[in-house]
Amino acid sequence: MRNLILDAGPFVALLDSSERNHERCVNFFKEFHGQVFTTEPVLTEVLYLLGPSIRDQRAAIEFILRGGAILVPQSLGSLKRAMELMAKYKDVPMDFADSTLVVLAEEMGASEIFSLDMKGFGTYRIYGKKGFKVWPE
Repeated sequence: MRNLILDAGPFVALLDSSERNHERCVNFFKEFHGQVFTTEPVLTEVLYLLGPSIRDQRAAIEFILRGGAILVPQSLGSLKRAMELMAKYKDVPMDFADSTLVVLAEEMGASEIFSLDMKGFGTYRIYGKKGFKVWPE
């Protein structure tokens, strides 16, 4: 089964029909077969980006509760690795949410990511070696 890592950009686009990448992201998500994973920092970023409306934030939380993505909590080891990655990619730069996604990819052995951040995820490497396959194309 394919494993896909979910970044904040397409997560927001899936929920917000006014977002310019909404249709592209919805079409990709409908066609994807496999499991989708994200991290708590990404969910927090999504809630912030959606704004203070409880209606909009509820949609993001319900997406997780209904199984749209599996929410993976951070461990002490993953937090340490995230800090290492942020320092390594400080010139890109890499934010905390993105660093947790790279750590998750490393821990899972996954290399497919659903992201609108081609600059970042085109640069980041899994264990410093393997690049990501970024969706949607």
